[in-house]
Amino acid sequence: MRRNKQALITPASKLIISVLRVMQKEGYIGEFEYIDDGRAGKIIVQLLGRINKCGPISPRYPLDYNGLLRLPDYIRKYLPSKEIGIIIISTPKGVMSHRDGIREKIGGVTLGYVY
Repeated sequence: MRRNKQALITPASKLIISVLRVMQKEGYIGEFEYIDDGRAGKIIVQLLGRINKCGPISPRYPLDYNGLLRLPDYIRKYLPSKEIGIIIISTPKGVMSHRDGIREKIGGVTLGYVY
C-alpha cells in the first residue's frame, strides 16, 4: 500500500492554483487545500506518486492552434513522448493542458510541463 505524501507550497497565487487544478484533472495529484495565513498563503497538496518530473518552461513560448497540433522541437524536448505527459498552457479561456487546447482549438503561452 502506498503512503500518501503531502507537499507544502508557499507563497500561493492564483496561477499556481490554476496549474494545480490542471494537474489534478489529469490525475497527477490528489486534493489540495489553500490555507490563508494572513500573508501570501500556503497550499497543501496530496501527492499520488505519479509525477516523474515537472517544471516551468522558460521563456514562455507562444503557441497557436497549429503549433499545439505539431508541438515544435523546442517544446517537444520537455516531454519523453507524444502520448506521455502534458504541456500546461495559459490561454484566454484560462490555464489548461495542451490536449484541452487542441480540443478547444485555442492557443496560448507555455507555462510548464508534467510527466
